[in-house]
Order: sequence, then C-alpha cells, then structure tokens
Amino acid sequence: MSQLSIWHPFTQDAVDPAPIPIERAEGVYLYTADGRRLMDAISSWWVNLHGHAHPLIADAIARQARELEHVIFAGFTHEPAEELARRLKPFLPPSIEHIFFSDDGSTAVEVAIKMAVQYWWNQGRSEKRMLVALDHAYHGDTFGAMSVGDDGAFVEPFNRLRFPVWRVPSAYCFRCPVGKERATCDIDCVEPLAQLLEEKHGEIAAVIVEPLLQAAGGMIVHPAEFLERTRVLCSKYDVLLIADEVLTGFGRCGRMFASELAGVAPDIMCLSKGLTGGFMPLGATVCTSAIREVFRSRDRTRTFFHGHSYTGNPLACAAGIASLKIFESEPVFERIAGIARIHAERLPVLKKHPAVADVRSIGTVAALELDAEDAGYLSDLRLFLYNFFLEKGVLLRPLGNIVYVLPPYAIMPSELHWVYDVITEALDSLPAR
Repeated sequence: MSQLSIWHPFTQDAVDPAPIPIERAEGVYLYTADGRRLMDAISSWWVNLHGHAHPLIADAIARQARELEHVIFAGFTHEPAEELARRLKPFLPPSIEHIFFSDDGSTAVEVAIKMAVQYWWNQGRSEKRMLVALDHAYHGDTFGAMSVGDDGAFVEPFNRLRFPVWRVPSAYCFRCPVGKERATCDIDCVEPLAQLLEEKHGEIAAVIVEPLLQAAGGMIVHPAEFLERTRVLCSKYDVLLIADEVLTGFGRCGRMFASELAGVAPDIMCLSKGLTGGFMPLGATVCTSAIREVFRSRDRTRTFFHGHSYTGNPLACAAGIASLKIFESEPVFERIAGIARIHAERLPVLKKHPAVADVRSIGTVAALELDAEDAGYLSDLRLFLYNFFLEKGVLLRPLGNIVYVLPPYAIMPSELHWVYDVITEALDSLPAR
C-alpha cells in the first residue's frame, strides 16, 4: 500500500542522506531501528534539557492525558496552565507579570511582534510600528519571524512578502562589524543602534534581540555590555525591548535566562524549546503590566485578537511543570556548570588546530568556527562533517562551517569529552582545501 511521502525539514533529497529511523531514546542517546546508538549532542534541535524520556515528565503527561487533554483557551482556563504560570514567575524578572501561551518559538515571536505594535496602536501612536533587528538574527520560520530574521538563502524566495525592518550590527566579535578588537573596544558596534533610535524612535515600536547568543546565525556570543546598552537605549528613546529567549532560556547560557547575565529586564520575552523539557511543543510570550494594561478596555477594538487552537494545551503545560520541578529536585545548575567547565577546558586546545578560526562558548553552548572559503550555512563542510559524526555515533549538526555542541544537561563528563574527541578526529580528517 502506498503512503504519503514525508517531507523532512532542511533536507535536499538529491544530496542529503535518507532520514534515520529512531525507535526510542533514553538519557542522551537515540536508538536507531538498525540497532545503533547515537549520542544526541545537540539536544534534538536544542529542545531537550534533562535527557530523553525523563520519567518525571513522561509520567506527568500520562496523568494529564487521563484527566484533560485539551480545551479551548478563549474564555476557559485549567490548572496546568495556572500552575505553570505560578512556577515560572519566580524565574522571570520581577517586572514580567503576564503570560500569553502559543505553540512554539516562532509563534511566541509572532505574538511578541503583534503585541509590541498594537501596544502603541492602542495608545493612539500608530506611527510607532517599525521594528529593529540585528544582523545574523534568526527568530523562526513564520512570516513575521522571517521578517525580523536576517537575509539569506533561508528567506530569499519570500523577500517580497517580508515586511521591512531596520537592521543594525550585532556584536559578532570575531568578525567585528566596525573593525575593532574586543580587548580594546568599547562595544562600538552598538553605535548604529544608538544613532537609529535617536533619529527614528518616533517610528520604532520595538528592538528584538537574541540575548547574548545568536544561535542559527552561527552561535555568535555577545558581550553582556551589548545587551546592557541596548536596554539603556530602548528605555531612553521609549522603545520596547523584545528578548527572544526561545533557545537561550531555561539554563542554556548558564542562568535560567540569558538576560540575567546582563542584569537586563526586557519588556517582552519569547519562550519555547526547553519550556517543556523537550517533550511537547509549547510557546509563551511574557510581558510587563505596562504592556498588558493598554489592552484592558471596554472598547473591544483594543482586544489582542490572537490565538491558536492548541493555546495553553494541558499536556504541554504538564510537561512544563514537570521540567521546572526537575530544576528543584535535581542538581541541574551543577550539571550546567560542569558542562561549561569542560567547554572551557577543551576549546582552547581546539583553537590551536589549523582548521579552526575561532572558538566561543556561553554556558552549555560551545562552537568552533572553521576556516572555510565558503563560510556560511551552505558550506560544503557541513555535509562532510555531519556524516563523519554520525558514522562515529554522534549527532552533531553543523551550521555550515560552524560546529557546535549543545547537549542535554544529563550528559556525563566522560560522554562530553568523547564528543570533543570525535570533533578532534573530524578536524584531523578534513579534506585538503
């Protein structure tokens, strides 16, 4: 019997290998249908926190499924959503007091964009509708998220449909956009943003950033001062700051949220990925009371007319509650610190390799930028390295010439060292260029 052919994301049938059937997963390992075991060193696209099939989360979903699987969230609520909101609140900046649930990271960003623009509209300031985004940004694959994302092959077919944004440099220290050296610069790359806000703040609704780590753009790590100054500038010029913490949240950068590392409280934050520990899709956009209040009115036209069929799904909320409980019951931040220490130990050695142009890390995330003439996501290095790693039993998915390690927190030190050993072997095996 014939069946629908599955179209897998980010694959090119004429080039990429066939999808690998996975039968089960446990801890940091994936088990294939043909009996192999693969180390998941990228947390299955950055979502898994505590290891695959963690029993606390699995049991919570099962219990919830027997009680309430889903209910419309417009005009209704349920305890899993209420409890998740209660448990999440202490981890957020004190000024963040409201949560709007959606489905995933892209939808969390779409909500944030619409929320920021309507915030000004509801106050009679419809001219403040422009957004400012960073070079190398990635915020998702829906149209609003693509619009604030960087230009490139991912979005080129849709350029005429993306709405215009103003774009400013990011703090890509290895490839400094203003030609400075990090050791002696004064975060000069923030000056274009300062000039833009000074000149155009009357037209700008919000600045959107990935705080301290631009992931899909190349695992670019920013100095904390870049985010600090961005916050100061947004406050000075009466512009909202949106922090896309979809990847950077829930411990990835060493603290619960990357914004903490810079002592910054955004006006709006976008959450997803690790929100459920990697078990269920769930997005959330959280904001301050100042934003929420301009939507409260007897005038129905000021309503935030946005919603998703699976908004506040009880199964996903149950997974999120269980994941936050694991932060309380297990030494999660000790594990995070241990991963960071191994990154700090192994990266300086790899930086000396002739194939490596730069290394960088933040919290549990480490990256090597390889020297390549065709630098970028479409670099020929990607497929060679991806296949090499799989043959060695490690799932690493290079961003072109960027090899990154982003493991579940449950990884053991010996396992992480083995991942680095495999990376070293791969570098030694690179074809002559």
